[in-house]
Amino acid sequence: MSWYYAFIEALSWVVIFIMLRHMLYRGRHLLHIFQQSGYKFNEFSAWLIRHWNTVLLPVPNLALILLVLVALHYLDPLLTTTSLAVVLFIFTAFWFGSVAEFEMKQIKKPLVFTPRVIRLTVVMVLLAIWVPMLGTALSFYRGTLFPDMYTLLVAWAFADLLLPFVLILAAAVVHPVEKLIQYRFKQKARKKIASMPELQIIAVTGSYGKTSTKFLLYTVLKERFRVCTTPGSYNTPMGICKVINNDLQADDQVLILEMGARYAGNIDELCRIARPDIAVVTNVGVAHLESFGSVDAIAHTKGALVRHLRPGGTALLNGDDDRVRAMADRDDISVIRAGIMQSSNHIHAEEITYDENGCSFVVHVTPESGGGGMRGAGSGTVSQIRGGQRPATLSEGGSERITMALLGEHSVQNALLAVAAGLVMGLRLPTIRVALQKARPVEHRLELKKRNGVLVIDDAFNSNPVGAKNAVSVLAAFKTGRKYIVTPGMIELGDRQEEENRQFGRHVAKHAPDHVYLVGENQTRPVYDGLVEGGYPEKEISVVASLFEANDLLRERLKDGDVVLYENDLPDSYTER
Repeated sequence: MSWYYAFIEALSWVVIFIMLRHMLYRGRHLLHIFQQSGYKFNEFSAWLIRHWNTVLLPVPNLALILLVLVALHYLDPLLTTTSLAVVLFIFTAFWFGSVAEFEMKQIKKPLVFTPRVIRLTVVMVLLAIWVPMLGTALSFYRGTLFPDMYTLLVAWAFADLLLPFVLILAAAVVHPVEKLIQYRFKQKARKKIASMPELQIIAVTGSYGKTSTKFLLYTVLKERFRVCTTPGSYNTPMGICKVINNDLQADDQVLILEMGARYAGNIDELCRIARPDIAVVTNVGVAHLESFGSVDAIAHTKGALVRHLRPGGTALLNGDDDRVRAMADRDDISVIRAGIMQSSNHIHAEEITYDENGCSFVVHVTPESGGGGMRGAGSGTVSQIRGGQRPATLSEGGSERITMALLGEHSVQNALLAVAAGLVMGLRLPTIRVALQKARPVEHRLELKKRNGVLVIDDAFNSNPVGAKNAVSVLAAFKTGRKYIVTPGMIELGDRQEEENRQFGRHVAKHAPDHVYLVGENQTRPVYDGLVEGGYPEKEISVVASLFEANDLLRERLKDGDVVLYENDLPDSYTER
């Protein structure tokens, strides 16, 4: 073969390398989004639809296929094979040589190659590779003098174009396998729970505040018991099963589980794995309204935790929330209401103060007066409480001032539920007070940090209307330094999303921080409108494309003593490119 033929073949191999590299990066990006979508077809499909012009119909792929067709019909008679190959190579390298949009730089939560992702990747590769491999084989068929660049490019561009659909097909193929693996994992967890009859199971749910309340429960109960709890926001079936199967020890006395729900039936599924002895419901709000459809549907789903309580179990309810209070409709369980208001609660708070160092309040416990909704007497031993053998009560009243290094009004509400749990489990108020003094913020939930002389309020975990407004009020409590807010607004609020974001903007305007950074022009338009409607100066609003761009601009302004609130941080699937 002469150098002439070798040159054409070398160009073909370089083209294959460029296209293969692009497919690998694009495929990894799609897997990343699929993982962030919780491996749910509907959420991933919604993301594809939102990005149809860049993901489903990417311009480079369509342009390259069109260029090949034009070259085949119009340029082939006019140009030599070498010239045509060079032209096609130049366009391929220009359109597909860069993978910057798929690189994992500045990614908030990188793709994790779990066993599930590895299985999905293998099937995806097997389904995707046959089109470009067939095209490559045909293009190098030795019946012709040169590799057929037309066939080569069309095959690889078409395979790259089909990757989103290949991923969906691969996910459908492995779905039965994943269901079988999950079933066995759940069965293992159920057997382990059944083998520990003395174990006290406490489950926490609510639209928001679940994780913070869970860790407050852990902080209180570990004063007397051996406690196992789910880390972070482990609140899915597999997350709970992982903790039960791997972390729960034979001598543990209490298991605290956070139970999340994005769809109807989620709580039922979790309770079938671990049926609770004590149910804690923090609130009912508009979080995940997009998937539930209505607040009533959210309340019904959260109420499943109380419905699944063991007979003789105890429901600890936020008495300030009408929908949560209505969940107390069983006669065979104890019900204890805790909240800030006195009139509707057995445990309430008075003399509440907040500042940048935390909160302080006096907790009052009203003893049972007969028919108050509380039954039983706290014994302090798990074996007496479990299984309804002896339901817990609050037989003694009392008051105690509690001081915590936690920010915000909602921290008081969460602490009151922890107080209720401690009393039900037999702890005394002074012991609970000492325990809560040790409480520290949960990561990314109104977590106060200091960086190079600047105070940072990290409230980056999924935001909700109540929590977002509360965080702004916390920021306003700081008396020194300039104040900044960085936010992408709120998501998954269904038909109320635009109005809730607009109201959030008005609330921010009312507290008048020195500057606001809105992340994502389309996503934050309602927040922008609310700011302007609230009288906030437009010159103090910066709209940026990403959190990283906001941080770059913010660094130019910051001085010692300034305070920055990061309110919500959307997944990478919501980044506006």
